[in-house]
Amino acid sequence: MIVVTGATGRLGRLVIGELAGRVPASQIIAAVRSPEKAADLAERGVQVRKADYDDPATLGPAFEGATKILLISGSEVGRRVDQHNAVVDAAKAAGAGLLAYTSILHADTSPLGLAPEHKATEEYIRASGLPFVFLRNGWYHENYIPAARQGARSGIIPGSARDGRIASAARADYAAAAAAVLTTDGHQNAVYELSGDVAWTMRELAAVVSELSGTPVEYRDLPVPEYAKALAANGLPEPAATMFAEIDAGIAEGWLGATPGNLAALIGRPTTPLRDTLAEALKNG
Repeated sequence: MIVVTGATGRLGRLVIGELAGRVPASQIIAAVRSPEKAADLAERGVQVRKADYDDPATLGPAFEGATKILLISGSEVGRRVDQHNAVVDAAKAAGAGLLAYTSILHADTSPLGLAPEHKATEEYIRASGLPFVFLRNGWYHENYIPAARQGARSGIIPGSARDGRIASAARADYAAAAAAVLTTDGHQNAVYELSGDVAWTMRELAAVVSELSGTPVEYRDLPVPEYAKALAANGLPEPAATMFAEIDAGIAEGWLGATPGNLAALIGRPTTPLRDTLAEALKNG
């Protein structure tokens, strides 16, 4: 049995879909905080079990019979270490033969604000003795859909990434990689640095949006504090605005620009071009 935590999230649903094309749906367990939100998965034959990262008592029953577990990292920054550790403990108690974890690029060395919780989780998994796979996901194309839509309306895409490159990939590409390691052999204790095939700059992003929207769009580079204020003014909570502006500074230093080709190798095809994701988003948005 293959368990996917966070299975009703955007990545989780894509992983379930990929798995369903590889194994019978009855061999997939969707471990979710709110089972009522997974009714469509149950209708497809997927087993749905309640699993709340904040309620460790739910995790043991959710993982019963599991041979492989995908821990999709939680969304609550600042609370994830305890949440993840509870999942690891339950996976070990269940006797899982493999624990895959969605981490971040270069989690053990990255200065990005999102990295420390991932690093701590990786260390806890290693210490548990469980066979593992670390899926160190890079940036998603989808992270830039709001900026693309804003740029198409206003003619400006702000940021603090300077000329740093971003080797992003589509969320579906990362989901396909997760499904691959959960359904094929040879991944035990592997660490995969995953990113798109092509690294692009924010100015290149603006050019793509210009082409797709038919509206001139420019990238406007701002000092990090000014960009953080702009993000907060657009409704992002101040701590998150500061963190994401600082991530742009990390992009400027090259922390999200590597293109080792591991993602394409795992999924057996080139990664999805940024243009394809933005074209679909702008068409529908």
